[in-house]
Amino acid sequence: MSAPFRSHWGLDPEVLFLNHGSFGACPTAVLQKQSELRARMEAEPVRFLHREIEPLLDEARATLADFVDADAEDVSFVANATSGVTTVLRSLRFEPGDELLTTDHEYNASRNALDFVAAQWGAKVVVAKLPWPVTSAQSIVDVVLAHVTPRTRLFLVDHVSSQTALVMPVARLISELRAKGIETLVDGAHGPGMVPLSLRSLGAGYYTGNCHKWLCAPKGAAFLHVRRDLQEGMTPLAVSHGRNSPRTDRSRFRLLFDWTGTMDPTAALCVPEALRVVGGLLPGGWAEVMANNRSKALAARALLCERMKTAPACPEDMVGSMAVVTLPAGYPEQPEPPLYLDPVHLRLFDEYRIEVPIVAWPKPPHRHVRVSAQLYNTPEEYRALADALEALLR
Repeated sequence: MSAPFRSHWGLDPEVLFLNHGSFGACPTAVLQKQSELRARMEAEPVRFLHREIEPLLDEARATLADFVDADAEDVSFVANATSGVTTVLRSLRFEPGDELLTTDHEYNASRNALDFVAAQWGAKVVVAKLPWPVTSAQSIVDVVLAHVTPRTRLFLVDHVSSQTALVMPVARLISELRAKGIETLVDGAHGPGMVPLSLRSLGAGYYTGNCHKWLCAPKGAAFLHVRRDLQEGMTPLAVSHGRNSPRTDRSRFRLLFDWTGTMDPTAALCVPEALRVVGGLLPGGWAEVMANNRSKALAARALLCERMKTAPACPEDMVGSMAVVTLPAGYPEQPEPPLYLDPVHLRLFDEYRIEVPIVAWPKPPHRHVRVSAQLYNTPEEYRALADALEALLR
């Protein structure tokens, strides 16, 4: 993919930005749309936030729901996927001794929410230790199912693991667990825009996804999808006017989640613009965008594995728009808490102006480099990363 795509983003031209996965990056055209919406809101805040906001949210929600193949009535905007996970966990009720199942690849923030809620109810968090490296998606399904007991009440899983960039076999996991009467909460922080997504087909009880990552919407745009039969009892983190609203023209789910207090809704309202702008950059639309990014991630992984002389950590069918590559032993300075300030990460930025995360996995001293692939990235950038890593190793 050629460099001109970078002109659609306001990224620092002096930095090789290979970390779209952490916080995304929003195109300038989408940010311009957000500025226009903010100006409209501030010109008459009462009109915008009191009289105009519902139809605006409905329109944005309908566009997003169409993209993820869901009924718009089952989708609500939230600030981020962490909020979505916490919303579901704090809305559910458990009994002492109930088991809440997850994996050792689960995102730390979501795992913290799971531990917090389990402690409140006297429930137990059960962690399935997944094989690493991974030989097949089925091996993950087998390990998870081996941890299911009669006390298992919920399964929390990343759609795409943050630490290891694995595209989890969520469809198979959801189907197998639902057959056993167990619902799944999918932390889809990286899912929308990275992998094709049909929430109707997936059938998860709960799915929350970010729009600011691979959909490239502004920060503060995410969604929570709750299957219709599970919506009763769902309560947003901030309880507001919807709880005792006498209205009958909107569902209780809508009334509770659409207004949780004064905030800036423009990030959510820009989701349709982000879908339009990024999807319009290639003739094949979003299908081509996702396929292009995945192809680029696989090529980057192959290059880095060759240069680092390490083997791929998972099969190709478990790779999306990110990939991790194991770093060989011998890099100077071992990481110390906080782990995201890994010395190699800092040296790559300070000495080579490369922004890319170094992940301690499964624990120090084992380390991986996690590369992201977005339209604005080029093969030359991954070669520059490989050169820098080799230089640091020497």
